[in-house]
Amino acid sequence: MTSAADSPRPSRRPGSRRPESRRPGSRRPAWAGRNYSLLTAAAVVTNLGSHGALIAAAFAVLEAGGDGGDVGLVAAARTLPLVVFLLVGGAVADRLPRHRVMVAANALNCLSQGAFAVLVLAGEPQLWQMMLLTALGGTGQAFFSPAAEGMLLSSVKGEQAGRAFAVFRMAMQGASVGGAALGGAMVAVIGPGWVLAADAVAFAVAGSLRSFLDVSHIPPRAPGGGLLADLQDGWREFAGRPWLWSIVVQFSIANAVFAAADAVYGPLVARDHLGGAGPWGLALGFFGAGTVVGALLMTRWRPRRLLLAGTLCVFPMALPSAALAVPVSAAYLCAAMFVAGATVEVFGVSWMTALHQEIPEHKLSRVSAYDWFGSVALVPVATALAGPAESAFGRTEALWGCSALIVVVTAAVLCVPDVRNLRRGGKQVAAQGAGAGNGSADAERPVGGLG
Repeated sequence: MTSAADSPRPSRRPGSRRPESRRPGSRRPAWAGRNYSLLTAAAVVTNLGSHGALIAAAFAVLEAGGDGGDVGLVAAARTLPLVVFLLVGGAVADRLPRHRVMVAANALNCLSQGAFAVLVLAGEPQLWQMMLLTALGGTGQAFFSPAAEGMLLSSVKGEQAGRAFAVFRMAMQGASVGGAALGGAMVAVIGPGWVLAADAVAFAVAGSLRSFLDVSHIPPRAPGGGLLADLQDGWREFAGRPWLWSIVVQFSIANAVFAAADAVYGPLVARDHLGGAGPWGLALGFFGAGTVVGALLMTRWRPRRLLLAGTLCVFPMALPSAALAVPVSAAYLCAAMFVAGATVEVFGVSWMTALHQEIPEHKLSRVSAYDWFGSVALVPVATALAGPAESAFGRTEALWGCSALIVVVTAAVLCVPDVRNLRRGGKQVAAQGAGAGNGSADAERPVGGLG
């Protein structure tokens, strides 16, 4: 990968604009090429639909007579196939043209969400039917995520990569603001079925955009080796870097408890104390607004110690669970969500920049698959156990436990020297790893994708 240290530095007069900042005759920066622009536009469309659909799915279960445990089971049904197929999806994405993998995954998501919408609009959906359809969506996501991350990381280069990732995430998370707020309002006014239908249309539009991506810059894979060999190669790249696997372990726990609070306890607290789907959708919108502000900050701020700065900004991720545990008013909950979104986005941009700097292009999807796998592996367990935990300990105690776990695992990862020492523009830490000497990681995430 090209780092800042490798990039040529053309001479320029003091105070003049960088020659590479704009394309001739274009208003776009030089790093905002065709692939980058298509990926950004598609991510905006997808996020507009999916963040409303997350709210709609939870309230579809509740309106069908389900309880917190049923909401958790439906959420777990989506994440379980995501965990099962992620590693295969990463290997496939490094073998086949990544844009074709992404389009096929979007088509599956479109069909599954469309069927879910018809099921809800038609009348009494059964729990097993909702679990099956969300499981199909999770399968599509398992193949989409590694391909999408590899495609995005390969679409930019040079010292402007960090800014490019910040702008991408700012656009993506900005769509989350409108998607969550609009989705919550639509659920309250016209019901969850139509919100799910809108998400299906969004996947169709996004898949159409991604079909125009250009993969000619990616060299063809050399013959030899099979799927198992690819998985083993990705594991060597992943396991040889303490900074990489330690942060993935951190987020395997942090994402799990955050998902339990977000997907299960949040809608229940909103129903019982905040007035229903509208205020909860607004709170999720404030989280998205915070991520926009965090990404905007990262277009200007270039911390030298990427992962140290990013990891310190993970601690406020514990605030939303604490706010739900009290529970505070909707206004204070929105404030907690905003702060958490802003600070965790600092981590997100720093993480993507580190991956872009440390991982060879032809292994991006495989290594990203291990990162995604670790980051979501415990989510179905946490969401499935959220209901029983509420029954055993109480909702308030379970939420305080979520906050405490986030703080503990974040403090623990700061004890890893490589997390504190990885620097922008250098490969001092990567040189300690195995294989080719490079390392791995939502986008469109998830916190979704936080890891």
